[in-house]
Amino acid sequence: MKTFRAAICAALLLIGMVPGARANDVTLTSRDGAMEMAGDLIGYDGRYYRIDTEYGVLTIDGTGVTCEGPGCPNLIAYTAEMTISGAAGVTEALLPALIEAFALSEGYSVTREEQAGRGPVFALFRDDDPVPVARFFLRLTTSAEAFADLVAEQADIVVTLREPTRSERLMARDAGLGDLDAVRQSRVLALDALVPVVNPDNPVRRLGIDTLASVYAGDVAEWTALGGEAAPITLYLQDPGQGFGMVFQRDVMAPADRDFASSVLTKPSGESVTRAVEADPFGLGITNFSRPGLTEMLTLTGECRFEIAPDQLAIKAGDYPLAAPIYLFRPAVRLPQTGRDFMRFLRTGAAERVIQRLGLVDQGIDEIPFDRQGTRLANAIAQAGSEIGLEELQRMVARMDGMRRLTLTYRFKGGSTALDAPSRSNVGLLAEALEAGLLDGRRLVFVGFSDGQGAAPLNRRLSQRRADTVRRAVLEAAETFDPARVTFETDAFGEALPMACDDTDWGRRINRRVEVWVE
Repeated sequence: MKTFRAAICAALLLIGMVPGARANDVTLTSRDGAMEMAGDLIGYDGRYYRIDTEYGVLTIDGTGVTCEGPGCPNLIAYTAEMTISGAAGVTEALLPALIEAFALSEGYSVTREEQAGRGPVFALFRDDDPVPVARFFLRLTTSAEAFADLVAEQADIVVTLREPTRSERLMARDAGLGDLDAVRQSRVLALDALVPVVNPDNPVRRLGIDTLASVYAGDVAEWTALGGEAAPITLYLQDPGQGFGMVFQRDVMAPADRDFASSVLTKPSGESVTRAVEADPFGLGITNFSRPGLTEMLTLTGECRFEIAPDQLAIKAGDYPLAAPIYLFRPAVRLPQTGRDFMRFLRTGAAERVIQRLGLVDQGIDEIPFDRQGTRLANAIAQAGSEIGLEELQRMVARMDGMRRLTLTYRFKGGSTALDAPSRSNVGLLAEALEAGLLDGRRLVFVGFSDGQGAAPLNRRLSQRRADTVRRAVLEAAETFDPARVTFETDAFGEALPMACDDTDWGRRINRRVEVWVE
């Protein structure tokens, strides 16, 4: 009742039913009949009404009002309905598996129905009740169309292979849907990665990212140039306009300012790329880490002799440079109770096991022992410039010895101190772990690193500021956490531990990071 009166007072007006009622018209009247509010029903979650009035969108507690009009929900046989719009290549396998696992965890039975032109619909039932508790509608589309659905309020959740563009963020904000960059509105649901693959009979096992761009641009046409046999290279790729073909164009070709050669053979999916390379002894394909089939995945290398193989830990920790996050975004609008339960389920071990079973990389926080850092430390020694002396390398080793690195890495948008989308998701992950008490009594060190451009003392100061920035962001996000339960420290080593070559934009981006070490 108080919620309803507050909403009415904020509107400062009493209004009645609008002539010429539409199907979603409702009038909400207080229990004592003293006040009423009319508008278009946007949503109802089993308790709260969300209505669009001439004074804006209001959320009103249904326990204090009665509803009249053609748009009023059936309160006896209420079914929560949610639409998830997402990039088809990742949504069609991942979301059904997660919804079915969620239903199992809640004790619901679940049915699946295919609707022509719309995608599958999942209905969740409790016991023998013929009325479903909830329905999940899946719309299989593209990342761009998913954001358009969100802005048009045709989707409650979207799953994409990219962050929203600036214009998409502005449209969402103007539509009253909040800031899609906010930690509470975005997360990385799972991780996949782009991997170059060859036929098992092909002797080539390593390839540089710059070389990869040159090959797909048509500048390198023979395997002999890559250490293989005297044979032409057959190139396979998913359609560059969608899915992982789009990610490869964005993350590899565009930074190198290269266009695809006309000889590239496009396929409708990553799996079809994999099958083509399995059958072609001279094929080179870009496919999903989660779907390598019987091909051989290549290790990425650079002119400075670094090597990074695609594996679960390297992708989860943010070390593998061609990781492909699968993002989940939601508007700043209250979901039905079942929707809120589903969002919580996505952070559970049961959801992580579903993601792992599909060959994807989950977002559970793992700890990497110091003795697993051998390759990285060897890279640091091999690539140390004249400004990084033995004393600083020894200080770094002494600092990390006996500690464990969390699989959470934080990076920043180009030319700014703003965290990128995967890093914002990692802020939320660490904040939730702190709030849950999973790190109580331990010591956390936020360690900053930089690229090698500029003077070493300046780089160390920059990396120190980044470490401080991440620490503040995590503590601000952990709203219910008492900082006295954990010891927090920051440190920085500038350019002392590169992950990639500094002679490319992507290499410098990979090197600019903040890691979290725990004891």
